[in-house]
Amino acid sequence: MFNSKIIGLGKYLPENIVTNADLEKIMETSDAWIQERTGIKERRHIVKGDGNSTSVMGVKAAKIAIERAGLTPNDIDFILFATLSPDYYFPGSGVLVQESLAIPDCPAMDIRMQCSGFVYALATADQFIKTGMYKNVLVIGSEYHSGGLDMTTRGRNISVIFGDGAGAAVLTRTENSNEGILCSHLHSEGKYAEELSLIGPNTGRWVPEILSANNPDDISYYPYMNGQFVFKNAVVRFSEVIHKGLVTAGWKKEDIGMLIPHQANLRIAQFVQKKFGLSDDQVYNNIERYGNTTAASIPIALTEAWEEGKVVQGTKVVLAAFGSGFTWGSVMIQW
Repeated sequence: MFNSKIIGLGKYLPENIVTNADLEKIMETSDAWIQERTGIKERRHIVKGDGNSTSVMGVKAAKIAIERAGLTPNDIDFILFATLSPDYYFPGSGVLVQESLAIPDCPAMDIRMQCSGFVYALATADQFIKTGMYKNVLVIGSEYHSGGLDMTTRGRNISVIFGDGAGAAVLTRTENSNEGILCSHLHSEGKYAEELSLIGPNTGRWVPEILSANNPDDISYYPYMNGQFVFKNAVVRFSEVIHKGLVTAGWKKEDIGMLIPHQANLRIAQFVQKKFGLSDDQVYNNIERYGNTTAASIPIALTEAWEEGKVVQGTKVVLAAFGSGFTWGSVMIQW
């Protein structure tokens, strides 16, 4: 049995910065209102015509990660692409990445687990490496939210939260059982699926049906979130799955060198930080600059923490996520 370890990280954010002040001009909201409820000050949005898409951003992040890993694209054996906003309904974005990287023959799989996508993808990559099936796995989290948000007062509770971006990691095998991914825990609770969802279009209600209805009040094609309910569940599940990971890895909460939570809401991260008694130096947050980038949030934050020297050899890293599904999970990494 092998362990898997991360040997390369990369990120990409669109250049267009959308501040809370910018949103004040197009909807009834305020900088104070947004910061108080989410901690967000600004986010990145794709501008039409800038050449970006979900897969394009993923490729840009992936190229950095592959170079930092000391590999070439042809060294990649397997691609896992986590997103809730793929370029197309089908095929998945993973094959578009494979083509863009000019890898002649490489399996590619999309992971559709929304906010928990990157954690699920890491756990999947870890298992493929542990069994010896693949050696070098590229894991990408990328999201293009801004094109599908209701940027009006009607949609402000959700639209102020989300941003665009991508992050990537390259994993490889190691025979050292004391380094790399030590354990992962994945969970779901489908009875709450519609509490955080985007219902239409779907296979029971295709696009032509929606268009023929010509109903401007139909908001089913915009994201829906039962905010308070999601928050209450998130703080519980975050805490549970982090605790489970610590027990399995044999770590104490004092051992945590860096907790990188999914950047859903700064208030959730602060609640979890307080519950585990962690200092500001033990938790990495960047939601104030990027908003919630869903499957991209953890790889972007992990890349930045590494770039800033906050994740180094020997650091005990905890990744945790909660999101639509409901789904949640954690990964314990000995760097």
